[in-house]
Amino acid sequence: MELRAFPAAFGFLAVACSGDGQSPKAAFATSGTHSLVQEQLRQQNDAVLLVHPPGLPADRAHARDQDTFVVLAGEIYNHEELLGLLPDGAEPSGDAELVLKLLGRYGHHAFRLINGRFAAMVGTGRQVLLATDHAGSVPLYVRPSPGEVSAATEAKALAPHGRPQGTPIPGAQRVRRVPGAFQVPAGTVLEIDLPSGTARSHPTWTPPLHRRIMSEDDAVGAVREALERAVRTRIAPGSTPFVVLSGGIDSSGVAALAHRSAGALRSVSMGTDVSDEFDKARIVADHLGSAHQEITIHSSELLAQLPHTVWASESLDPEIIEYLLPLTALYRVLDGPRQRILTGYGADIPLAGMHREDRLPSLDTAVVGDMSTFDGLNEMSPVLSGISGHWSTHPYWDREVLDLLVSLEAGLKYRYRRDKWVLRAAMGDVLPRETVTRPKLGVHEGSGTTSSFSRLLAEHGVPEQHLGRAKRRVVEELFDRTVVAGVHPDETDTGEVVRQVAAGLRKEGA
Repeated sequence: MELRAFPAAFGFLAVACSGDGQSPKAAFATSGTHSLVQEQLRQQNDAVLLVHPPGLPADRAHARDQDTFVVLAGEIYNHEELLGLLPDGAEPSGDAELVLKLLGRYGHHAFRLINGRFAAMVGTGRQVLLATDHAGSVPLYVRPSPGEVSAATEAKALAPHGRPQGTPIPGAQRVRRVPGAFQVPAGTVLEIDLPSGTARSHPTWTPPLHRRIMSEDDAVGAVREALERAVRTRIAPGSTPFVVLSGGIDSSGVAALAHRSAGALRSVSMGTDVSDEFDKARIVADHLGSAHQEITIHSSELLAQLPHTVWASESLDPEIIEYLLPLTALYRVLDGPRQRILTGYGADIPLAGMHREDRLPSLDTAVVGDMSTFDGLNEMSPVLSGISGHWSTHPYWDREVLDLLVSLEAGLKYRYRRDKWVLRAAMGDVLPRETVTRPKLGVHEGSGTTSSFSRLLAEHGVPEQHLGRAKRRVVEELFDRTVVAGVHPDETDTGEVVRQVAAGLRKEGA
């Protein structure tokens, strides 16, 4: 079962009912074709609105047997391993059918076996199962009520639908101002009893707390092997991989391994009138022989993407929004057809790459803290690229790569006064030396995002000491408008929101 250029489905809105239900309707931020699938099981009726690549059928995104119905958005990366668990001759036609067959053997424990980037809904008997991948990289939201369970890969799809009050889910985050809606935790299967709407939570993955003590050579070899496999499994056979390239070690490592796997490479870099990293990215592109593109976006145009970034990510963390803003802007201006895009995003979290000072004794504390607080931030959400019809994937957050990077002892992450040493050493033979030794720079720093956002608020009279507070209020207001109220980002004026927030702070005396 080979990897296709795009998943069979990017997202869904699903409704499971004990009785007769209505056909679900939704406005997704993700761009694609909408298809309705309805299945009547013995004890429930399921209706699913799928958003999928135009021109491609969505039939591989759902599967059923006598009394089990599976819907899956996203893709699975460890196909061969999973196929080895099935009887001979039982090869499925798509990822949803693969999950269906695994469920037949392992029940909900099947999701503990899967390494992928997905969200899934399963209707079976009187139960509804909702599953996220290990990192929750495809966000999943649910509103459970007695006799009806609604679930969607975008919270905005639940805002206008369903009953006003849902059944509480212990340990799950509530969705801001969407009554009764919760975000399914990362690496979790929620087992919901349809008649009562009550849920039980079954964790399928947690960040490792143990640490591996390995020699330098063993650690470097293990990181290289794990990352090579993660990159290889994300490249569609016969295609030329396309990588977002900043010129830093993270994205450059992905680009180099993608080139080695496919024998060719396309890459793109983005900057603004305030800042760019074009010269650093060009060094890598020239070294690899990549067909490389540079895109410059004016900082005012970048800030105009704030509503689209909040609308797509559904994140309320202003720091995360700043990280994601340049990516959203880049995806929206890419020319040509829809793309499968690989990124170097996410390596900083398991490797503590943003903690630059020499603080080895406490570096592991930073890793534990970052890995315990990533859930719900939606940094990896495919909707960021999906608003323009692209599909993005992040090799550093492959389950096996993440297991390895998190578990390495801190002395391999900071060594010889070099951050992310083990990754730099693993990439030393495929990248220019100046790239391997280049100091870390965040994507929001390289594009000038943080300074631009701060400058915009300062121009409206927000004092420096209140910039963080003002940014949070701006993000919350954009969330309320685009996600909760359903106002399209194109109809949302960032400047007007900033003026409103600044006026509110002045009124409070801030």
